[in-house]
Amino acid sequence: MAQRSVARLLGLDRSGAPPAQTRAGEPLRPWTIPNAIGFVRIALVPLFLVLAFTSSDGRDAAAATLFAVIGWGDYADGIAARVTGQYSRLGALLDPLVDRLLIVSGLAVCWSYELLPRWAIGVLVVRELLMLALARVAIQRGLELKINWFGRLGVWWTMAAPFWAMVGVDMLAKIGLYVGLTLSLIATVIYLRDGVGQLRGR
Repeated sequence: MAQRSVARLLGLDRSGAPPAQTRAGEPLRPWTIPNAIGFVRIALVPLFLVLAFTSSDGRDAAAATLFAVIGWGDYADGIAARVTGQYSRLGALLDPLVDRLLIVSGLAVCWSYELLPRWAIGVLVVRELLMLALARVAIQRGLELKINWFGRLGVWWTMAAPFWAMVGVDMLAKIGLYVGLTLSLIATVIYLRDGVGQLRGR
């Protein structure tokens, strides 16, 4: 029982229904500790871009460190939500939005300085823009698109790729990019299938 509690706290146990406060139609409840972490994360993204794009080759230690801090903030706000019980509809929407903004920002740096293959970056950016559009439609239509494990794992692999590229570990950067791309595309197919299924069900 204790092991299950720890696994749930760390986000490893995702069994059961999502918290009721995060479902479509619930109040946004912006003023929570997890959302405060999300606001800080999104505010730090422009600073990351300034640091990265003012470097000579895109491999700036401060930019890479800040990128990692923003990325790990995704884990921190999840733990904060589970510890405090401060779940919210805004948090459910804000968290993946910040993740995608960070990933696109990191990939933009890698594209500009050619730190990763541009064709793969292009596919990932198109996928992220498609997911933003899908999220907007889901909000407007009141759809409930549950995050699947392909998407969850894809985010971490994809987020790791720009970090490893910016610190000069090219092999890990490419592995992260290709694994993240594969998982993300599988997740996208599942999201589209679920969304279309819900619309047809109406």
